[in-house]
Order: sequence, then structure tokens, then C-alpha cells
Amino acid sequence: MSPSGSPPDGTAAPRTAPAGPAAPAPVPAPASPAEPAAPTVPTVPAAPTVPAAAEARAGRRARAAAWARPRAPYALTAVLFAVYAAVSVTRHLRMEDASYDLGIFEQAVRAYAHLRVPVVDLKGPGYNVLGDHFSPVIALIAPLYRIFPGPVTLLVVQAALFALSALPVTRASVRLLGQARGLALGAAYGLSWGIQRAVEFDFHEICFAVPLIAFALEALLARRWRAALAWGLPLLLVKEDQGLTLAALALVVAWRARRTDRRAARLALGVAVAGAAVAALVFTVVIPAFATDGYTYWQKAGGPGDALHGLGTKLTTLAWVLVPTSGLLALRSPLLWVALPTLGWRFTAADPNYWSTDFHYSAVLMPVAALALADSLDTVRRGPRPWLRSYAHQLPGAVLAAALALSATVLPVARLGERSAYEVPARVTAVERLLARIPDGVSVEADYPALTRLTSRCRVFWIGGAGRERPAYLVFDNASGWAGDPLRYAGRLHPGSRFAVVGEAYGTVLLERRL
Repeated sequence: MSPSGSPPDGTAAPRTAPAGPAAPAPVPAPASPAEPAAPTVPTVPAAPTVPAAAEARAGRRARAAAWARPRAPYALTAVLFAVYAAVSVTRHLRMEDASYDLGIFEQAVRAYAHLRVPVVDLKGPGYNVLGDHFSPVIALIAPLYRIFPGPVTLLVVQAALFALSALPVTRASVRLLGQARGLALGAAYGLSWGIQRAVEFDFHEICFAVPLIAFALEALLARRWRAALAWGLPLLLVKEDQGLTLAALALVVAWRARRTDRRAARLALGVAVAGAAVAALVFTVVIPAFATDGYTYWQKAGGPGDALHGLGTKLTTLAWVLVPTSGLLALRSPLLWVALPTLGWRFTAADPNYWSTDFHYSAVLMPVAALALADSLDTVRRGPRPWLRSYAHQLPGAVLAAALALSATVLPVARLGERSAYEVPARVTAVERLLARIPDGVSVEADYPALTRLTSRCRVFWIGGAGRERPAYLVFDNASGWAGDPLRYAGRLHPGSRFAVVGEAYGTVLLERRL
């Protein structure tokens, strides 16, 4: 080997790294132990599958329930409308009108429909009805009456308004109490004795007040203070005493809103003052401006001294308002204040007709009692007393049961279950045939129920109330013989006139003036 380290043949030797310590041989990784087996989960037998058809039916039922739930108050309203209309219209068709009030309101609406002053000759020749009660709201019926003239139009409108009032009552109750109890309370309200008595007693302007009060209280319970006041303001056009009801409603709004919305509370106080002021103005200025002898109902108004007269009847009426409609629990709610003006003027009046449960005077109290109960139930169910919560839980069903029991026995709805309710008696057919002999457009003196068949086509006066007017015809029910000889009676009513008997049917006598 040469000194340079080249191989003897002269070729270049390859360069190699200097020798170092030998790298350790790779140690093979230990074999991985076998993976532990996953714990065995005991198998559970699969639940039996629901047949597809049954599952589909269940789904359809669920969807139907979800669809029907928000619509239930509207369905209840429609049913109540059918019931109210059936009660009042079938009574009218059987000539069971309770007074001449239906004729009075028809004459007023007929005048409005023909753009005339609302003269009601049944109250006296040329009598402006705004001098009797301040109820311009009934002019809203005029367009419908122009298309469908007749007393049935008024009865159907009243049925629709009373039924409409059940909508806010039911909606508010459902929102506060849940679907089942809310619907129970709404149905109990719709069948309440006060509403049924008003349906039975022909037509009256308060049918406009009832839904207005109901919508106002629904808004109040939803804390929509301004909406509650807005719903209450039209009460000023319904009847002169409703200004005081508006004032009471506004005070309740002010009380409820005092902590959460002071501006609304101040507005409500202003509305309360305005409502009372407008009522005083209507009583003392507006009505006397249309009446020749002032506001004639002052003589029935009475005073504090009359509060104890007929106390038993008044307490009975108060019990009927509070017990069957609310089980006394409504006394816990300030909403009941809205009923105080109506109860006040009725119980201090000198006229006993205002004290009882008869007629239509209690209808405006029914939405107040029902929603005061809903308000109280909502408060009690969140209260600390288990026994009271249990009582409150059962109360809507109990109130509905009471309403159903009364409706099936003593209230007007019970009549709808009788076949005779839908049959026109032979007496009615004969009397209508007799009245058909009276020409359209003539003047007639009549009593009820015959007059409600004439007010849509004749000028009608109350029997003996035509004054100096000399009517062309007289028609009255003399079945009891109260008038004695019909011709002599006619001669006493209109001296110097001569009448002849046109015909008679079941005691109803028709006379025609010949001179």
C-alpha cells in the first residue's frame, strides 16, 4: 500500500466515514397484548312497533287538536250565536214579545236607515228617542236594516253582539287558566242567566255595551292599558249611564297600571273624570235638549233612602250575580268595581223593576263577574294556600255545571228542547192574516205583540197614545175583555171619530176609522 493509502493498482479508494462505535441493533417492539373485549350489554327486547295506520291516526288527532285549540273560543261564539238567535227569533215568530220595546227600537232604527230624525211614535207622536235614552249607537244597525227591514234584524244583531262578548271572555280565561278551564268559564258565561234574560226580553241597546265591556276587560287583564280604555270609550254612545261604567273601568286601569306604567295610569284617571263628566252632561243637557219635558227617568231615580226598600229582592239579585257566576271568588278582583255603577243606580232606584233579576238590566254585569272570576282564579292558583288552590281548580267546572243546570230547567234556552218552540200556533197565523188587511204606510194604534208586525211598514202609535192624531186603524188584544165593547172603547179614545170592526182573531180586534 502506498504512503497515500491508494490501492496498488492506482485506482482511487472510496471514502468511508471513520469507524465509530457500532449502532445498537434495533430492538423489536414488544408484541401488543390482546385488546380487552368490550363488556357485554344485555340485550333488551325491542318494543313492539306501532302499526303505521294507528300512528298516522294519532298524528292526525294531534294535528287536529293543535288546529282546534286556538279556534275553540270562536267555535263557542258561533254556537252561542245560534242559540241566542234561536231563542229570540222563535219567540218573536210565536208572538211572545214581552213588551213594546222591540217596536220602539225598530222605529228608531228604521228612521236612521232612511236618514231621518229618530222619531219613535210609540213613545208619542213625533217623539225623538234621543230625549228618552241617549243611544245613538243603534244607528249602526241602520245599513243592515235597510237591506233586511223588520224586527228580526234587530234580534239577530243582538244575538250576534251577545255571542261576540263570549269571545274575549273565553280568550282571556284560556290565557289565564288554560284551555279546559278557560273554555268551561267561557261556556258558563255564555249560558249565564243575565245574558239569557236579556236575549229573552226582546231588544235593548245594552247589547252593544256587553261586548265593549268584555273586550275592555280582556285588554286590561293582558295589561294593554290604552286598548282597555279605547274599548271603553264607545260606551258613551250606548246609554247615558254607561259614562259611569267607563269611569269605573278607567279607575281599575289606573289602579292596575300605577306601578308599571305611570303615564297610562294618569291617562286612565283623566278618562275616569271625563267619563263621569260626559255622563253628567248627557243627563242634564243633551237628553233634555231632545225632550219636551226633560229627562223623565229622574222620577224613578230615587235616592239613598230608597236603598233599603226591597232589600230582600236586592240581596237576592246580588247573590245571583256573585254565586252562580263566580262562586264568590270574584270578590277578590278589583275588576268587580266596574259593576258598581250599574248596581248603584239600580238598587237606589224607586222603581222595583230595576231591583230584580228580570228583564235585561243584569246583562252588563255578566262579563264583569266572569272576568273578575278569571282574574281571581289566576291569583289564587299561584297563592300559598293549598285548600284555596284546590277550590279554585274545581270552580270553573262548578260554574259551568250551574249554568247548564239552570239552562236546562228555568232559563230561556230550556225551551229550545221542546218541539213547540219551532211551531207557529194557529192563533199567530190567524192574527197575522188579520193584520195583513192593514195597508202599508197608514197610521195604526196598537198594543203588543201585534205592533211588532206593523212597525216596519206603518206609522204605529201605542194604543191610546196617538193624542190628537187620528189613526186609520186600531188593533188590540181584547181576549180578556179589558176594553169592553171595542167600538165604544175606540169612541172614548177618539171622540168624534167613527170606527167599524174589520175582523177579529183569537181576541185580537181590528177596527178601521170611517169618519
